[in-house]
Amino acid sequence: MWLAQLGAHGLLRASFIPPEPIRELRDLTRTRSIATRDRTREIQRLEKFLEGSGIKLSSVVSDLTGVSSRAMLEALINGERDPQVLAALARGTLKSKIPELVDALTGRFKEHHAFMARLHLNQIDTQSRIIESLTTRIGQAMEPFRTAREFLATIPGVSFKVADVIIAETGADMNAFETPGRLASWTGVCPGSNESAGRVKSAHILPGNKYLKAALGTAALSASRSKDTYLAVK
Repeated sequence: MWLAQLGAHGLLRASFIPPEPIRELRDLTRTRSIATRDRTREIQRLEKFLEGSGIKLSSVVSDLTGVSSRAMLEALINGERDPQVLAALARGTLKSKIPELVDALTGRFKEHHAFMARLHLNQIDTQSRIIESLTTRIGQAMEPFRTAREFLATIPGVSFKVADVIIAETGADMNAFETPGRLASWTGVCPGSNESAGRVKSAHILPGNKYLKAALGTAALSASRSKDTYLAVK
């Protein structure tokens, strides 16, 4: 009843409802985030399955979907079982790890494993095509916000993909948020405040926009690895 009375007198702050172009962009970026997460999970399933067959390729290479890794997996699926031959497919700097690759590619890979590995790779390829299609569409929808996107990308740690999410979730107009603190609170990156007698009982971050929160987390990790920047030092 109290909220109804406040609303009747116009004393409630309006919810943030972005305009239609931003809502459409939000659909695209959120779907891409989900597809990217699904692709990562499928790669993890493939890694776990390969380890079950004794193939420890992920202990040597950093990316199971890289050029060298993919060539080795395709050869395994097509019937090649000689670790020396498989390791010889390494390219670039990975050639210096031939002995480690030979050990990692020595396992019990059989026809059943080839069938299952092919299914996992097909799933990964499908998700990759979806992500590529969404990225193209996002690039078209982002055209009116190109200037804001380029400015955001100058922040250490903020890539163009992170900038896409920031614009899609908050809009290109920051006038919707009265202060930076309100924006941070709406996003859910402000610690909770629960203090009694000088003792902090809880400081968990609050619920908020999970897509924007995840993008900012990615940006923070990237900024921490950057060189000669204030954010990296902080």
